[in-house]
Amino acid sequence: MRAKSSTRPKVRLAPAHRLQRPAAGGPVLLTRAGPVRLNATAAAILALCDGSRTRAEIVTRVAGTDDPLLASDVRAFLEAARRSGWVLER
Repeated sequence: MRAKSSTRPKVRLAPAHRLQRPAAGGPVLLTRAGPVRLNATAAAILALCDGSRTRAEIVTRVAGTDDPLLASDVRAFLEAARRSGWVLER
């Protein structure tokens, strides 16, 4: 039986997008349209989007298995990031 994670798309930052953690001002996502300020949770989620994890793995890593509300928020953020062109799933 094949592992599910190997057949599911992995999430990574889109080309020309970079996560930065400047010394002051908090984390920033550099996009083609300009910098986007992020809160700590958004930055932590995007840091996991390195092409080695599926969406489900990222949700579990951030929210664990005991917090369905946080898991729902992480899924919603990843979907919004995909729609915004910040991340790709391949």
